[in-house]
Amino acid sequence: MDNERLTSLKEFEERLGHRFKEMKWLDQAFTHKSFIYETNHPEKVANEVLEFLGDSVLNLAVSHLLLNKFPDAQEGTLSMMRSQLVKRSSLASLSKELQLEGYLLLGKSQQLNGGMGKSSILANTYEALIGAIFMDSGFNRAEEIIQGHFEPLLQTKTPSVLFNDFKSLLQIYSQQSHGVSPQYRVLDESGPDHDKSFHASVTINGEVKGLGCGKSKKEAEQDAAKNALEEINKMSNDNSRTK
Repeated sequence: MDNERLTSLKEFEERLGHRFKEMKWLDQAFTHKSFIYETNHPEKVANEVLEFLGDSVLNLAVSHLLLNKFPDAQEGTLSMMRSQLVKRSSLASLSKELQLEGYLLLGKSQQLNGGMGKSSILANTYEALIGAIFMDSGFNRAEEIIQGHFEPLLQTKTPSVLFNDFKSLLQIYSQQSHGVSPQYRVLDESGPDHDKSFHASVTINGEVKGLGCGKSKKEAEQDAAKNALEEINKMSNDNSRTK
């Protein structure tokens, strides 16, 4: 590794708040396969394996974080919350905050195609970085770094977006489990204009999953999604106990 590259990576260490025992792991985390294919650097190793490892470490650490923060939440809800937190766009945003693209080695073809700004590449690089920290310093240190990155997201987003936005949670479940989006229908509205009540249903693949009510169509749909999730989680827990 030349001095210019080493200096650049040491600069990133300061931003990350972690010093690597072996700088080779950080260098590998920032080496895209396109760079290997297009340049003559036999000493370089692409970040794909670290990305694979980092994905597993990230899911375990975020699961632990969610369980500690929401000890009474059911498995299905925790799973859907985790999916929101570690989705590609979230990881890409974290990459941009850390300015990972400034240290990434990409082949010229990827650079010309806007690779430095691609969500997929940025998200994969973040996972590779987590894998590199794990290889360098073990799970506990990797979890500390992950917690530092995701705690602010939980504090600002979870109450309103991840935990109480039941329509978003049901959307994730429906796409993952059935490959379709849930469908909402307003069944009835009653009362005077200044004090209306709405009743709604939500179906997945034509099957009614939940009913809800509220002072607006949006509230009724949220309530229907909430009731659907509660029923889905209840059935999931019942099935687990009978296995």
